[in-house]
Amino acid sequence: MSQDGTPLSRRNALRTIGATAGASALSGLAAAAPDDEVEVNVGFVNGAGRRAAERKATETVRKFDFDVATMRMPARAAEALENNPNVRYVEENGEMFALAQDVPYGIYQVGADESITSGYTGAGADVAVVDTGIDPNHPDLEPNLGQGAYAVECRGCSVGWGDDNGHGTHCAGTVGAVNNGRGVVGVAPDVTLHAVKVLGARGGGSYSDIAAGIEYTANQGWDVASLSLGGGYSRAVADACSYAAGAGVFLSTAAGNSGPCRDCVGYPAALDETVAVSAVDDRESLAGFSSTGPEVELTAPGEGVLSTRAGGGTEVLSGTSMACPHVSGAAAVLMAEGYSASQARQRLKNTATDLGLSSNEQGAGQIDLGSAI
Repeated sequence: MSQDGTPLSRRNALRTIGATAGASALSGLAAAAPDDEVEVNVGFVNGAGRRAAERKATETVRKFDFDVATMRMPARAAEALENNPNVRYVEENGEMFALAQDVPYGIYQVGADESITSGYTGAGADVAVVDTGIDPNHPDLEPNLGQGAYAVECRGCSVGWGDDNGHGTHCAGTVGAVNNGRGVVGVAPDVTLHAVKVLGARGGGSYSDIAAGIEYTANQGWDVASLSLGGGYSRAVADACSYAAGAGVFLSTAAGNSGPCRDCVGYPAALDETVAVSAVDDRESLAGFSSTGPEVELTAPGEGVLSTRAGGGTEVLSGTSMACPHVSGAAAVLMAEGYSASQARQRLKNTATDLGLSSNEQGAGQIDLGSAI
């Protein structure tokens, strides 16, 4: 079992791609003085755009395989670069946050007990928990841990991808806690879990770090990326999701915790490439906090979910963050049986249980892994 501490790369060159910049991409920089140094994500149309950005940058923080770069430069230069026709966008390297909230079920509700009893446990599938890390010493998780990588290092942990927040460990347990007769059991108890730490101790991470984690997952050839995080729209994160989907990764995402609301699904869940998951409670009613909207594709238990706690033991958390890993684990079970990401996505929708909620609230319905297998 590999438990390496690979940092997600911060390379010093730019690459190229195409499109145009949005007019409001730099709205987050309005408070910056012209000479203040800012960190931005830049997408290019061509080599001329790349060279123009290089000339203005004081530092290239990271480049991506899908041809976006994270750079530091004066705010004045970033604003000028936004108007360059050879640059498709410039955006502030903002943050997304773990979507969880404390409140007080889920394997039976999604039919995972049937799949486990039938021997469908996710063995051979790889799930990246793109989150705050995973506790490498938790007895419910350690047997299933594979590789780890980090864009945000866990300070004081035994490995850089350790969990200094707890959110990622909780999500990992729902995906794949082992069936060992203690603690909890996950939806896919024999899956291989990979910690991809992109969120820090306070639960936040930059667009660039999150995009790097998604890119890393795709480049490893892993099956599922579990993304229990969200925030505003980022073109760099959107590009990363497109890149990963093109590589055959199933992108399971939390719809957001903005409810009660209408048409309020956050990003990256609102992207076409991702599967947006809303949350229901143990009575199969929509959770009050759950974001809803036309992008919702599936729903799963998210209120009062018991799972693994960083440092050992278990805890109860609520949020669409807790619903998302149910779908991640279900997708892993199907992909372990030979389904592609797109086939697993369609299968989960075709076999979902209609809870009588609107499509904006439940999508196709609550996942039913027992039926899906």
